[in-house]
Amino acid sequence: MANVDPNDHTVDELTDRLETIDDADELQTILEAEQAGQDRKTAREAVHRRLEAIGEIDADETSDGNGVEEGTETEGEYEETKEDTGDEAEGEEISDEEMDESESEPDEADEEEDDGLSHPTRDKRHVRALANGEYADMWVFCETQGGELLDVSREMLGKARRLMDQFEADYTDDERVVAFLMGDDCEGLAEECVAYGADVAVYHDDNRLERFLHKPYTEITAHMARGEGTAESTDWREYDKPRYILFPATNNGRDLSAEVQAELDSGLASDCSDLYIEENEVSNPVKTGEPGVKKTFEKVLHMKRPDFSGFEYSTILCLDNPGREFHPQGASIIPGSFDPIERDPDREGLVVEHDMELDEDWFRVEITEHDRLEAGIDLTGHDVIVCLGRGIADDPTEGMELGLDLVDAFEDAELGITRGIVTSSYQFEGHVERYSKEERQIGETGQVVAPDLYIAAGVSGAVQHKVGMDESDTIVTINTDTDARIRDFSDYFIEGDLFEILPRLTAAVESGDLQPEAVADGSGGEDDD
Repeated sequence: MANVDPNDHTVDELTDRLETIDDADELQTILEAEQAGQDRKTAREAVHRRLEAIGEIDADETSDGNGVEEGTETEGEYEETKEDTGDEAEGEEISDEEMDESESEPDEADEEEDDGLSHPTRDKRHVRALANGEYADMWVFCETQGGELLDVSREMLGKARRLMDQFEADYTDDERVVAFLMGDDCEGLAEECVAYGADVAVYHDDNRLERFLHKPYTEITAHMARGEGTAESTDWREYDKPRYILFPATNNGRDLSAEVQAELDSGLASDCSDLYIEENEVSNPVKTGEPGVKKTFEKVLHMKRPDFSGFEYSTILCLDNPGREFHPQGASIIPGSFDPIERDPDREGLVVEHDMELDEDWFRVEITEHDRLEAGIDLTGHDVIVCLGRGIADDPTEGMELGLDLVDAFEDAELGITRGIVTSSYQFEGHVERYSKEERQIGETGQVVAPDLYIAAGVSGAVQHKVGMDESDTIVTINTDTDARIRDFSDYFIEGDLFEILPRLTAAVESGDLQPEAVADGSGGEDDD
């Protein structure tokens, strides 16, 4: 029996021990003990790799049934380049003929094509896990515009605050919400992040960062996340990288999130609408390292996102592989998905100025002139949304007016429309024409809303529209078609013509017989039958 009994070790532990053994007979004894015991394929592979490394077997011999079987996928195994391991670098064997071809002089056409952009990942190395890496805290990118925090930044801070409060209750670990932002004269906005729930707000101030720029924003974020910089800007933390990180699913947020997560060697769940933290048990050998073994991952961020244009939802997990830790676990968040917490100007928190030298080359793109477009219509944040669909086709102008009358009857309401109205050839008369523009569209290619009360009149319920309003607290629909798809995800369905029902609803609201909170809690009103 070998001095090392493989049955006493996990595959990772055994692999580490094998690195200290140079005797082929001892390695063979370990291999036989493994076969007689647990007979783990990944453990056998580790022994064969060590035998190959000390020159006792060729790579071809590892397909003998005891090692790496021919054609077996090795998902989760990450190649090391020669820069990483010298002569022991692993990878696919290259024939002498292929080697000769690769070393031959390139022709003129090849030289012209090799502009450094044709193969951007040519020198990409697979990054292995940090040795004993430590991860903590939930980071939130707080996007700004015009010197103010975007609403989605406050929404994400509120969700992060609730998640980490529950995290402390579940795990008795006190980890923080860390806001990070950058811009011109943004220290005051960092303090505002604390008022909306952050424990720490890290900011980088530079007048060149007034508007989003791809390269410097990515470099600064990665630098912050790794804890690089002067002691004054990093001594508040004692870990390698954030445990979780959230970005807004805005144009800039989507851009930044993908680049940063790639730079930090982790994954990203995009356009999420819900988050929660739980442990998760898996048996996938790519994740456990050992076939037939179950492993429990703790503190996993479950990231829920709409699929198939909102018809179904998927929950994305960012789980480690053996030898590689996927941190931060990252997500981008659909605006309007969460509620901010109440602003508390007296809330205590740490505000830290980040220190980093910015490369002039990152600012090759310069904005020399800009103009502000007219402000669009923001449908988020209202108590009530009245949405009109193709059901107004019989008289588009009157249908639009009836919808606006109902909006006016409520204290805080706004009018939305479906894609069908935007793309239609309806002729609207007078002032109502401006309400038919794309800026009021709700759905996958429009705005996402989640009001207390959503009233859909003449809306069929296409899955693209469902994405934009499915998170509403209470959904009331009016339609002559009892088989309309929207009925499947409505709380109340009124069979009838919107030209008759909308005036009655408006009269009930104006008289006080019908209130949105009454519909929301199911008590209805005088005419709730």
